[in-house]
Amino acid sequence: MAITYFSANKIIDRNFGSVAYTPPGTMYFGLSTTAIAIDGTGATEPSGGSYARVALVNDKTNWGTASNGILTNSAAVTFAESTASWGTITYVFISDALTSGNIWFFDVLTPSRAVASATTVLFAIGAITVQMNNS
Repeated sequence: MAITYFSANKIIDRNFGSVAYTPPGTMYFGLSTTAIAIDGTGATEPSGGSYARVALVNDKTNWGTASNGILTNSAAVTFAESTASWGTITYVFISDALTSGNIWFFDVLTPSRAVASATTVLFAIGAITVQMNNS
């Protein structure tokens, strides 16, 4: 996942000038049918059909230990089974709120996924990679 300007600015301000911030205690995973920009805008989430962001407590039970600027999930992220079409999902993101909020990280899904009724979207352990490196 790529870091948004919002998230990068929080980290840089903290490391250079000690501007304190509190990381979210819970991160929320969302899906988008449109491209997300590095400034965290552009997300269009599915509407209806039992879609809701998935909450994941922000702790070391759910996240591994970073190495070489890369961190992966230690818990699966499972969305509720769709009760209607959610459209074609092209992006996934991590936000700090159940609705609205700030997008901290995002990534394009390759390939994109068409989510029909009676579909469960799942990201297995280790499938989500958050990175802060020079790649």
